[in-house]
Amino acid sequence: MAAIRLCALLVWLAVSAASAQPRISTNKPSDTLDKNFHQQRRELLRKQLPPRSVAVFFANPVRNRANDVDFYFHQDPDFYYLTGYKEPNAVLLLFSETRNIGGRQTTEVLFVQPGDPQSEMWNGKRLGVEGAATALGMVTEPNTAFASFALDTANLLHILFKELPHDVRDNPRDEADLYSLMQQFKAKVGYPANFDATRQMLYSLVRQQGVEQHAEVKKYLNQMYRRSGLLQDDLFLKTYLEATGDAAVKKAVAAIPVSKLDAATLEQVLGQMREEKTEEELHLLRKAITMSAIGQIEVMKAMHPGMSEMEIQGIHEFVFKKYGAQHVGYPSIVGAGNNACVLHYITNDKPSAGNNLVLMDVGAEYEGYTADVTRTIPANGKFSPEQKVIYELVLEAQEAGMKQCKVGNAFQAPGQAAQEVIANGLLKLGIIKDKAEARRYFPHGTSHYLGLDVHDAGSYGPFKHNTVITVEPGIYIPEGSPCDKKWWSIGVRIEDDILITSKGWENLSKQAPRTVAEIEKMMLQSSALEKFSLPKLD
Repeated sequence: MAAIRLCALLVWLAVSAASAQPRISTNKPSDTLDKNFHQQRRELLRKQLPPRSVAVFFANPVRNRANDVDFYFHQDPDFYYLTGYKEPNAVLLLFSETRNIGGRQTTEVLFVQPGDPQSEMWNGKRLGVEGAATALGMVTEPNTAFASFALDTANLLHILFKELPHDVRDNPRDEADLYSLMQQFKAKVGYPANFDATRQMLYSLVRQQGVEQHAEVKKYLNQMYRRSGLLQDDLFLKTYLEATGDAAVKKAVAAIPVSKLDAATLEQVLGQMREEKTEEELHLLRKAITMSAIGQIEVMKAMHPGMSEMEIQGIHEFVFKKYGAQHVGYPSIVGAGNNACVLHYITNDKPSAGNNLVLMDVGAEYEGYTADVTRTIPANGKFSPEQKVIYELVLEAQEAGMKQCKVGNAFQAPGQAAQEVIANGLLKLGIIKDKAEARRYFPHGTSHYLGLDVHDAGSYGPFKHNTVITVEPGIYIPEGSPCDKKWWSIGVRIEDDILITSKGWENLSKQAPRTVAEIEKMMLQSSALEKFSLPKLD
């Protein structure tokens, strides 16, 4: 027993000594976003808040992998964008006007995990309250104080938040885990048990534009009705849809319930903010994209028919880690042969690529910003005639799409241009008999925004200055398709990350070879991995 007590004492002393050390981590890249960036983002958002309002943001949930093992925590992108805080179980309050909070005049307060030596011994350092205040330049409070924080909802006209997650686990031993923080928030604001963010968004739309834009709003509501059966039981929306004549429409609009709770506005405002990247963000995106392009190059050098999909994935992700990328931006997609025809194929378990094309849709995440680069290459180093024809058709479509990446052009312009090229090409090859059939083989959109999310936030309106999008047409002809068998199991996607500015567009991922000749030439080069071998396993 004495030995046990001595051991416990030594652990306690070690933990106490550790807790006395500074909580601000210095183990981070020199080009990370600084606190001024996040402060500017908060101030820009605050200026767009309606009077007498508060914006409430929650950190991401901790996701359980199995039993007592959790997935590596990844912060909610909006929360990180506004604070720079990377830990769970936190709440940000951003007020439209200055408030007295704890004797301090401020427009913001961040509730964070307090220091906990016992937890930190197992899971690593926390910033703690004082560390977060210093590192982030914010008024901070322990998350345990949120329960007693007086939000003063009686004097607020608007309580804005993003739709709350529905799958948050409750840790009964933690009174300030995310589950508890959300329950405390709901109690403070009178959150209805049947609250529906989509319904509230539609209510807001009808109140704001339901009279002047009656025809357009009605059309949009009908589209939403088809997607959600829950809305069909809403008497207020049903009355509005059935209203005819100005008087009836105005009466229906006036009857729409008004609520302080708004789960739609923040997504719209932050989408527009995140759509236009700052120079600091573009620096991080360029870095993530460049390391992803280099990963494609290294795989081209190393590729051979006996390589497995998993091994190909491993080379990409090794390159990312070698450059200091903390994560992949999304599960890596590596599909050989018919697997390339599965759009979001992430199993990656084919034991050998054979003589097939290999589609590799991979992206490094660096300091929160993710790349999204796809190349499709022949595992044996040489495109077959059929593979080459399909590949060059996709490349032609991509070139047509890129030419539409101009400030002011509609977001759909690259996709429309690419779809036209592919439809005409498939028709000419006899793979389809009517241009409308092209959607069978090119079923997805051509572009999405890129940034803190791989499918980043944005307005999807006309292109703006300093916007980054993907241009990624593809053709996928799975086994059993109604065309000549010589085309079966050919899946091709070419994806590049495009910066759109008032001066034109720039292909940020151009370092990765794109043409047939460039790819075949690169695949002739030797690889640093050629001599890397491991012992065989029994």
